[in-house]
Amino acid sequence: MDGFLLVDKAGGMTSHDVVAKVRKKLDTKKVGHAGTLDPMATGVLVLGVGIATRLLTYITDGKKAYEATISLGKSTHTDDKDGDVIATADVEDISKVSDEQISNELAKFVGQIKQRPSSVSAIKIDGKSAHARVRAGESVDIPMREITIYEIKITEIRNQITAIEIDIAVICSAGTYIRAIARDLGDLLKVGGHLTALRRTLVAPFTLDQCSAITKAELIPISTLIEKIFPIRKVDLAQAREISFGRTIEQNSQSGPVAALDNQDNFIALLENKLQGAQMVAAPIVVKGAGQ
Repeated sequence: MDGFLLVDKAGGMTSHDVVAKVRKKLDTKKVGHAGTLDPMATGVLVLGVGIATRLLTYITDGKKAYEATISLGKSTHTDDKDGDVIATADVEDISKVSDEQISNELAKFVGQIKQRPSSVSAIKIDGKSAHARVRAGESVDIPMREITIYEIKITEIRNQITAIEIDIAVICSAGTYIRAIARDLGDLLKVGGHLTALRRTLVAPFTLDQCSAITKAELIPISTLIEKIFPIRKVDLAQAREISFGRTIEQNSQSGPVAALDNQDNFIALLENKLQGAQMVAAPIVVKGAGQ
């Protein structure tokens, strides 16, 4: 059993909860996901089943898009609404923050920047997740990471007495923490900030309108979606046989990973060029049926 599921994750579930439900639904243990979503977050979660789990890393590294709501006026220890409030701004200070200031400060996040991920995150520190260390009472210092934010659009600003709510749409690289944007914006405006809503709308190349609730999501064959992820190379019977034994064939015409399909358009392997002696050849890096 191999393929993908495109799930619109509901709030209140971890990404692992979704994986566990799919394992039970399909009666298989070999299920993984591309890119963790916090329990609070909803939206696109791509799951791989069988050999497709080995293709997920190429999806995880792609562009992401989110719709989010930032609340200015309070900081929490998790940088989102699920955390404990650790600081509250004066109403007078909040009232001094203008829409123009918010727009100007958010604009500073666009481009290649260094971001400090939220301390309550899945990032591993000496083999243990940061959030597990925080829950255990440890002090966590996560190094800054380089990310790219391609676009931030403000869709609405709602001024309240004790808070300012900002709806934004973000297109960014993998590894970007939207919670950290909320935290850092609040710090720049000196009133604190945290995330109150998050919906992922893109895990490139898959969009929200392609996803279904976990109860309705169906297994999609690899061959149906593979051309959205990789360049395609058709191979003949002789080449397919060589690949099945883990042997190389003539080099790909394109650089990077290429999906090999047989004469019936079935996915059989992922190939990548490499130098073998003095000759460039296409070597299988993932082979369907090998080690499953």
